[in-house]
Amino acid sequence: FIHSFIHSFIHLFKSIHSLNSSIIPSTFTKMFTRASKQLITSRNNASRLTASALPSATNAPKILTMSLSTSTNTNTTSTSSTTSTLSDIANSTMNATEASLKGKWTAQLTKIVSTIGPTSEQLPVMQDLVRYGLRIMRLNFSHATTEEVELRVKNLKLCEGRHGASLGLGKVSESEDGNGEHGVSGDKNVRAVLLDTRGPEIRMGKLANDFSGHETINMEAGSSVTLHTTKEWADAGSTESDLFIDYPKLHKVLSVGSKVLLDDGAVILTVTDVESEKDFHGSVSCTVDNSGELRSRAGVNLPGAETDLPAMSAKDKVDIKYGMTKDVDYIAASFVQSADNVREIRRYVQECAEELGFDPAYPLPLIISKIESATALKNFDGILEESDGIMVARGDLGVEIPIHQVTNAQKEMVAACNAVGKPVIVATQMLESMAKNPRPTRAEVSDVTNAVYDGADAVMTSGETAKGKYPVQTVAMMNEIISSAEQFSFARPDLVSGCYGGKVFTNKSSSCNQAAVAKASVTAAAKRNATAILVLSGNKPSLARLVAAYRPNVPIVTFTPSAKLAKQLIIHRGVHPVVGMLSGITFHKRPAVAIKYAKDMGFIESGDDVIVVGIEDDEEEEFATMKVASVP
Repeated sequence: FIHSFIHSFIHLFKSIHSLNSSIIPSTFTKMFTRASKQLITSRNNASRLTASALPSATNAPKILTMSLSTSTNTNTTSTSSTTSTLSDIANSTMNATEASLKGKWTAQLTKIVSTIGPTSEQLPVMQDLVRYGLRIMRLNFSHATTEEVELRVKNLKLCEGRHGASLGLGKVSESEDGNGEHGVSGDKNVRAVLLDTRGPEIRMGKLANDFSGHETINMEAGSSVTLHTTKEWADAGSTESDLFIDYPKLHKVLSVGSKVLLDDGAVILTVTDVESEKDFHGSVSCTVDNSGELRSRAGVNLPGAETDLPAMSAKDKVDIKYGMTKDVDYIAASFVQSADNVREIRRYVQECAEELGFDPAYPLPLIISKIESATALKNFDGILEESDGIMVARGDLGVEIPIHQVTNAQKEMVAACNAVGKPVIVATQMLESMAKNPRPTRAEVSDVTNAVYDGADAVMTSGETAKGKYPVQTVAMMNEIISSAEQFSFARPDLVSGCYGGKVFTNKSSSCNQAAVAKASVTAAAKRNATAILVLSGNKPSLARLVAAYRPNVPIVTFTPSAKLAKQLIIHRGVHPVVGMLSGITFHKRPAVAIKYAKDMGFIESGDDVIVVGIEDDEEEEFATMKVASVP
């Protein structure tokens, strides 16, 4: 050790002697850190020897280890460590989950959005999904029927979660009050519903002579094919040499050399000639790049093409209005191309609310814009500003842009959302193999893990839970991956991104009381190694959102009188809403009551430190308060 340490400092002072005095402090710091790390590495390597071999090497390195392990990242709930966790990993087992509904549990920070379909819509299966971590149910309106939607919404309300089981709440009773809101007495869980629109798509026509709907045609590499957009070709049907495409301006957005991807890229065409002189229905000649089969009405992607598709199709408008009668909490808008698209959807939602007789004060569905095209990437900043959240929809995005760029785009979008405090969902093929297998691939586990490291507020399952063989195992596995990634990031922040949990929130309203107390609560939670942050926000969800935006590494248990607000908060990383428990209680008594309920629900236990923040409205001004408390 002495030899290693002296050798490093000789090198250090040689460097100092050769440098200008103006940069010595910086150089000294870097060299001291390098020397210290070398000493610690030597200690760690030596520790693998027998204890008797180094009887006096125990105490000296501890001072250096402590001085180097103090983290300056306020997102960390404990001091950083460079101590190996490999032994802990080797001895690890499946973590306790919400499934037990009793006792202390480790609440996940990153949420799970799961698509519900034929294999998961029945109550027993959905109950298991809720217990294993489902927070938001996705309804895919590209496929779901009205009957299926109503069954799934009904069953979700009947599922029992920690919220109902731990607090002894009663059964759900629904009474339509005319504005789409259900009067709910005693919610048994806080779970939200996301309506995913089909979107304005471009598709092939029906194949000629495909009376069963299951026929296919074979496209041969090197062959020629002409794309048509007229009604005559739609009626005649598509063949190997002539395909109908349902976009009249196809010839205006393509040029020689452009690519046309059919059925998610199963068949790729290269444009060789375009009838660009026509205003409408010009044909496009192509060659087939690869052999493959095509079915009727296969999807069409035009990478890099600037289309003028509407923000919503006619079907989307019908679905959105219907979804609002079912009180959906989020609308995932497919194929958003620009900020104008988002504004148009928001205007339509407002129009529907007025037609349906909604109370003007009732929260409308939040708009989650799905980014799945090159055009959307180009317009991302404007889309983010107008949206309530973002979904990184990697399926179509991986067809629209080079597939090796999808991960890079994902990281940029997640970081951008973190920076403005808006929720972001990472979606598509996260545990795809579990549709058929009870265990995921190692690559899929890494995919979910890295989404957590990047700072995603939520990760999503699609076909795995909608039509797969193992929907419950899929959600349980995703919950375990999230838990493992989060625990590892706390133990080894030196190996995870320095801003784990998301890019630092750059609040533009840092002078407001809520922002100040939100940031202070996260800092205090890190300094005191608190177990949870309790938010007493009343009817103002902005405080909980601000606390979440600063990315604490502990659960944010937020108390709200409204089930609707609770469901619209559940998407945020770390936020676990509790409905109605503080109603009628004076402000100064609320912290003690909130601590009791958080303890009953298993978020905290006796001896824990917690941070309590709240907003109190005076007749003249608003007060933001924060306190540190110990759980009795």
